[in-house]
Amino acid sequence: MDEPAERRLLIVEDDEAFARTLKRSFERRGYHVTIAANAKQVQDALTTASPGYAVVDLKLGADSGLGVVQSLHQHDGDMLIVVLTGFASIATAVEAIKLGACNYLVKPSNTDDIENAFTREPGEVSIPVAARATSIKTLEWERIHETLAETGFNISETARRLGMHRRTLARKLGKRWVP
Repeated sequence: MDEPAERRLLIVEDDEAFARTLKRSFERRGYHVTIAANAKQVQDALTTASPGYAVVDLKLGADSGLGVVQSLHQHDGDMLIVVLTGFASIATAVEAIKLGACNYLVKPSNTDDIENAFTREPGEVSIPVAARATSIKTLEWERIHETLAETGFNISETARRLGMHRRTLARKLGKRWVP
């Protein structure tokens, strides 16, 4: 624990190749990097180090990274947490910020994007407002994630509230599409 907390970074990513690439890139910038692939590994990492920064993938296998964001924020309220996802939605972005993330980025994002997200002031007014219509798939995806968050990520209860079969919901959550 001899590294200052402000240069410690925890990467929570289940894609090993992407995690290694991010790790090498941040190490070249002077960060001391720890990688975790799931919530248990995060808890193990927090027993030996207290990072000042974290990058959390929204989808960790079958689990949600939102629970990880919440536990990291509870561990250290000053930790700067960026959620990185290929499954962007308004609902998950709002929940990530409510749970303690300082920013939310859509993949593909590089080290510069992530580092800038750590230093960007909250409530930045220079962010451009996009004028694009929301698709039905995006609305469905956002409603599913909103309901997931309401139910504490309980798949069965979410399916019941949405009026769909549990397997149908699981299949929708397993698809890898970006709205």
